[in-house]
Amino acid sequence: MTQTVICLKWGTRYGPEYVNRLYSMVKRHTERALRFICITDDPSGIENGVEIMPMPAFTLPEFFRYRPFRRMFIWQEDFCGLNGNVLHFDLDLVVTGSIDGFFDYEPDCAFVSAENWTQFGQSIANMSIFRFRIGSNPQLWSQFEANPMKAYDLYRNSQTYVSRNVKEMGFYPREWCLSFKHSLIPSWPLNLFVTPPLPKGTKVVVFTGKPDPDEAIEGRWPREHWYHVFYKHVRPTPWVAEHWR
Repeated sequence: MTQTVICLKWGTRYGPEYVNRLYSMVKRHTERALRFICITDDPSGIENGVEIMPMPAFTLPEFFRYRPFRRMFIWQEDFCGLNGNVLHFDLDLVVTGSIDGFFDYEPDCAFVSAENWTQFGQSIANMSIFRFRIGSNPQLWSQFEANPMKAYDLYRNSQTYVSRNVKEMGFYPREWCLSFKHSLIPSWPLNLFVTPPLPKGTKVVVFTGKPDPDEAIEGRWPREHWYHVFYKHVRPTPWVAEHWR
């Protein structure tokens, strides 16, 4: 059984080292045959072993060039010649446990995701990690392509758009997928003294926004204003370095 994992890289926010680390982490955390694909507009620096596919031509309004809505093309009925269930990982996450369960969990469901950590109970996916069946929800692309600004005006972000328009949706167990910022960094003032833990059973830790993994390792949280020092603080977190490689 070959498991297909994909990631998307466009623009300059994340360099090839993020793709290479993700590939390394995924390889270490599966016992099955792996097909790892990066869909990108710039393959330079990405190591051998990662299968490269070109980012589709950009046909949306310029407003969407660097926004997550751009990835809606993955819902095309014929997506990159792939078939079956495919697991998508964002680049800014750390794999800490086996990924095989992400394929085994609710195998008949066409879309399974982490539940968004700031909206528990509202049936909103966090699309940093999700499994989808190729060709199962082509309406997500066709509706968006026909009127992208309408989708943006109604939903503001791509994960809400998908969550409200997908035909069926399941959520992975909450303990599998955690947010570094929302699940693990202690609330103020404990964050000043307590290192974020890595709970047993965690498979993936997602780094939404800031800090990025390298910043978490160093205990560095970029701040826009001086008063952010009171709550945007993270202790150096060595376990991130242990896994993010």
